[in-house]
This record gives sequence, structure tokens and C-alpha cells, in this order.
Amino acid sequence: RNADKAGYQPIDMSIKEIRDKIPAEYFVRSTFWSSMYLVHDLILASALFYGALHIDSFAASSFADPTLALAAKWGLWAAYWIAQGIVCTGIWVIAHECGHQAFSPSKAINNSVGYILHTALLVPYHSWRITHSTHHKSTNHMTRDQVFVPSTREQVIASNPKLKQRNESPEYDSGFHSLLEESPIYSLVTMIGMLLFGWPAYIISNVSGQTYPEYGWASHFFPTAPFFERRDYWDIVSSDIGVLAVLGGLGYASSVFGIAAVVKFYVIPYLFVNHWLVLITYLQHTHKELPHYSPEAFTFLRGAVATVDRDYGILNYFFHNIADSHVAHHLFSQMPHYNAVKATKIIREALKGTPYYVADNTPIAKALWQTWTECKFVEPVDSADVLWYNN
Repeated sequence: RNADKAGYQPIDMSIKEIRDKIPAEYFVRSTFWSSMYLVHDLILASALFYGALHIDSFAASSFADPTLALAAKWGLWAAYWIAQGIVCTGIWVIAHECGHQAFSPSKAINNSVGYILHTALLVPYHSWRITHSTHHKSTNHMTRDQVFVPSTREQVIASNPKLKQRNESPEYDSGFHSLLEESPIYSLVTMIGMLLFGWPAYIISNVSGQTYPEYGWASHFFPTAPFFERRDYWDIVSSDIGVLAVLGGLGYASSVFGIAAVVKFYVIPYLFVNHWLVLITYLQHTHKELPHYSPEAFTFLRGAVATVDRDYGILNYFFHNIADSHVAHHLFSQMPHYNAVKATKIIREALKGTPYYVADNTPIAKALWQTWTECKFVEPVDSADVLWYNN
């Protein structure tokens, strides 16, 4: 099915050739302007929170009919959850910029702001900052990338006895369970599970990351995890302490205001943030046109351009263009997000006429379904060093 990938030649230019085409001012990090974007998001989040405080009383006083009042109340709560999830995803993106040292020229400001923002969203700041840096240095490297690491065809078959039998004997009947696994409803349920719980599963148990059989349970909360170095120890501990403090604060709030209040004001928007985070990152790094590389063929530039820009419409504004300028972000991760869109136009032109810049404007829901059902594993076509998605 990947016959069109035969003869593919990986990009063989220097990153300097691309960087030289981009104005120097695009790389300037402004603490002031970055702070203005953060203030913007915090004002929106605060306004939504304030409005949510009055949802129940507004619905009760505005509708005499109890049924209408109930419908209005839950309709407004749903609107709050969706809107707050979107806004807090933008805050998450700014914290992510801090981890890249793109928020400010000051490392102290970057790490202080990033720590506060990510910790408030239950992200162990330094732990994720470190593995995310490795991801950027090793994007689509088959043995060093840190997230959405694809299985090979052989690994998929080896991990599923029924697939193995069917592969060895085409007439083998693997039964109802196999039919279920290939059904749309099964794909839908597993996809929703990934969107809601994929992020905590990755942070807690390294789901979708590299496997470390000699280590066992690899978690971002363990200072001795195999993706950390000894020098990272206290950064990991401080990140753990921050997350525990927030969990303690949520527990205290539950005892004072009730569990239902914490769920409505924090937990459900948090799940929406998880949804957007996983959706965005999954679709940035999973696409039929993106190659993965063996250690022998990998270079930083080949990995950096092996990501995809996607258009989220008006949400690009709230997400600070992390999705529609992601190639630029991978090429130059210290470039502020407010310049990445301008740089994207230059990068697109620099790579025009080549297969190395990938943008996909397929509607997001359709793109998600296509990607989830079509990109199951990677395999080589005519070179063992370059692997492509297949199903």
C-alpha cells in the first residue's frame, strides 16, 4: 500500500540553509509579549470561572419551568467545560514554551513560569520538559523518540498470538474477538480512551513511549527512570512535590466545597485539556506521509520536518498556533509561538516542490478517524532505514 514511497530520498540539506531564510527578529524572545499572551489566557480562564460560579443561580432565576431551568443549567455547564478546556490548553502550550526556553531569554523566568503553570495542570514540569527535549532531538527516531513511538509490523504480530497465527496461516479463523478488534465501534472506543486518558497514562506509565524491559515500570514521577540522568534527580523530585501539592489542594477544596464542585470547576475541564493535548500531539506526529528512521539514517533535520501542520480553524488562536506551525516549532523550538506562523510561510516556500513539508487541512474529526484506523504500525518499503505507516 506504500508503493508510492519506493525510491524516497530523505532530506539532505542543512538546517542552516533554512534558518538563513528566516529574519533574525523572528528568533527574538520577548518576556513582555510572552507575558501578554499569558495574561490574556489567565483573564479568559478567570472570566469563565467567575461566570461558572453563577450558572446554577442564573438558570434557576431565569426559567420558571424546572425542566427548562435544568436544561439551561447543564447546557451552560457544558459550555463552560468546553471553553475552559480550550483556554487552559492555551495555558498548557505557554508552559510548554517555557520548557523550550522560548517564553523569555531568562532561564529562571522560563522555568519559574513553566513550573507554576504546568504544575497547576498536574504536569510534572521538569520531568516532562526533559523527555520532551529528547523527543525534539530525536523526532521519529525508532529507538530514541519518546512519545507516539510506533510498533513495527513484526512487533504487532508478535504481541498478538491470533494475528501471528493468521499471518502464518491465512485460512486461520481468529474468531469473534478478532472481528471485534477490526470493527468501527472497537476503534471508536479505544480512540476515545486514548483522548481522555492517554496523557496521564503516558506520564504515569510511559504508554506510547519507548519500552525499557530491563527497567520495568518507567514513570515521569520516578527520578531514576531510564529517560532521566542522575543530574535530573532533584528536578524530578521538585516536580513531584508540586503535583502532590496541587492534588492536596484539590483534596482540601473537596472537603470545603464538596467533590462535585471540584469535579465541575476543575476535573472536567482538566479532562478536556487532556483530550486536546493528546489529539493535537497525536495528529502532529502520526500521518501516512511522515517517515520514521533507523538510528543509521536519522538526522535532526530529517526528524524535525517529519511532523505535520494541521489547521484547527479559530482554535489556532486559542492554542497559540502550536498545531498549524508545528514544523517550524520542531525546527526552531526556541522561537516564540507568535513568530512561528510567519516563519512557517518561509519554511513552506523553502521546501516547496519537495515531499519534506507536510500540511494537512483535512477536517480534524475526519483526520483523527483516518489516522487512527490507517496508521497501525510502520514498515520499510525499499529501504530498511526508512519506515512508513500502514494498517
